[in-house]
Amino acid sequence: MRKIIFLDVDGTLVDYHNRIPASAIQAIQEARQNGHLVYICTGRSRSEIQPELWEIGLDGMIGGNGSYIEHQGQVIMHQLISKEDSKAIVDWLHERGLEFYLESNNGLFASEHFRERARDVLKQYALYKGKTAEEVAHQEAEDVMHGIVYGGELYRSDLNKVSFILDSYQDHLDSKEAFPHLVTNTWGGRGESALFGDLGVKNIDKAHAVEVLLQHLGASQADTIAFGDAKIDIPMLDYCDIGVAMGNGGAEILAMADMTTEDVEEDGLYHAFERLGLL
Repeated sequence: MRKIIFLDVDGTLVDYHNRIPASAIQAIQEARQNGHLVYICTGRSRSEIQPELWEIGLDGMIGGNGSYIEHQGQVIMHQLISKEDSKAIVDWLHERGLEFYLESNNGLFASEHFRERARDVLKQYALYKGKTAEEVAHQEAEDVMHGIVYGGELYRSDLNKVSFILDSYQDHLDSKEAFPHLVTNTWGGRGESALFGDLGVKNIDKAHAVEVLLQHLGASQADTIAFGDAKIDIPMLDYCDIGVAMGNGGAEILAMADMTTEDVEEDGLYHAFERLGLL
């Protein structure tokens, strides 16, 4: 029976060095040869998807944590932050002196001093994900953020979400108060240790996007399998018939998953595909 498979990207399909394990490529290609559909389901916008991912062979993607759906080249849904809200966010961040980048399918548009401010923050994020101090010594934002643009227009009407560097956790709390009609999150650490805040369209998540795609396909929830490693993947794993947590996942997703597989760097995706009879 055909299964519909949803893969988070960072920490699930792609390791913390931004590499795609050869075993993961093999698993996806064999599963598709067996008639299964495979989609990536990620917080990344389309512009952040490196060509190597598409070259694997995919049936489409869910991006922006559920704001964008694409099936075999056709856009099924795209929910954007309004132009008015986009301008208000940029003005608010400028007023607070916070550096940011605007996430769009047309690119990641960085604020004026983002490159300098992000240098140490992204090194810290990479260290948290397992890289060594030597590996990140000369790292720049563009080395880890595919599609970043410096000097681009910041008042835009094509935004999926906005990420900004937190000077303190209070910046995140204040963003919730300033934009109550948008969804606010943090990433790059737990609780008050988070490195980034973000703002996006409310009432969307990966699970909702999966549901919309299934309706488009005329497919059943009973045929779905989801893979993830982070808290933001939990609604998707909970919605799908089988939810698989990567061994490198956080405590919350490991506790709720139907199945746990090995670490992303220990061929976790391949082993799970094998156990699930997809190969």
